Amino acid sequence: MIIPIRSVRHTGGGSPHVEVYSIDESFLNLNGLGELWASPTAMGQDIRAKVLLWTSLPVCVGIGASKTQAKLTNHIAKKFPLFDSVCDLSTMSAARMHWLFTHIDVGEVSGVGRRIGEKLRAPDINTVQDLKNASPRDMRARFGVVMERTCRELQGISCLALDEVAPPRKEIISSRSFGAMVASVDELAQAMTAYVTRAGEKLRAQGSVCGAVHVFVQTDRCRRNELQYSNGLTVPLIVPTDDSRVLAGAALHGLDRIFIEGFRYKKARVMLMDLSPKSMLQGVLFDEARPREPGVKVMATLDALNSRFGRDTVTLASSGLAPRWCMRSENKTPAYTTRRNELPKTFAS
Repeated sequence: MIIPIRSVRHTGGGSPHVEVYSIDESFLNLNGLGELWASPTAMGQDIRAKVLLWTSLPVCVGIGASKTQAKLTNHIAKKFPLFDSVCDLSTMSAARMHWLFTHIDVGEVSGVGRRIGEKLRAPDINTVQDLKNASPRDMRARFGVVMERTCRELQGISCLALDEVAPPRKEIISSRSFGAMVASVDELAQAMTAYVTRAGEKLRAQGSVCGAVHVFVQTDRCRRNELQYSNGLTVPLIVPTDDSRVLAGAALHGLDRIFIEGFRYKKARVMLMDLSPKSMLQGVLFDEARPREPGVKVMATLDALNSRFGRDTVTLASSGLAPRWCMRSENKTPAYTTRRNELPKTFAS
């Protein structure tokens, strides 16, 4: 069985097979864990209690024989109070399941968007039960293989395996609005360097190299009484790299090309594009494709120091020492679940 659990990524859920589906949702494979609880519902309530105790976050648990069923039962657990936030389809009676599926719109099924939902309703597939009763072959002929799999998954046939290893990103974006309006190219260069440094860390973490850097700047569109300007530029790299110094150089070159005096800028963005595995660098005619050893060591040392002593312990000088443009964060919510020094503290009198 597979269950999606909102925010369970912080607990592990007791299963070694976990797919982090999104920032607040995970799928767990429960094969072999049935003896640990009196029932799947008891397991779901136990997980809810632990997540609430450890993170103060209320969650819902859906249990089903496939990912699509589990996702749907998670929706049921949230919308129908009688389930007390845990819905187990595997032990539900056929009559109750039929009633629920008949009263849930087909658009609530994972993978059925607004447009597909409209097409499904044309041949009288309006509810989840209608789609469950449909012929998978007919669904494939009309809507393609994805809808066939969705139909089979609703029938309890698992067609979608857990993705336990997150696929590498195809693009990496670092973007922020400034805490104060920026008018000088020097301050914009500091922001670009800081953003590309952060993106470079993510790039190296997934073992990729970058083939092009896109930079973008924008004024504040809400200030209608001021002159407006936005522009972007993609700078290709001769040799793909993960060296933040090279990436920053490309970003600053692009900034020089698009910067115009006389505007007050509110936002900047850096995007690392054309990503490929570091182990599969292709050679070029006038340069070596393999990373140069000194640069590899410098980046490894930089990442190790920042990991051990905190972010931006060591950074590129062009990012500035006390930037005025940093995004304001005086009123942000404490990071209870990710930073030890921001954990809530309780004192006994």
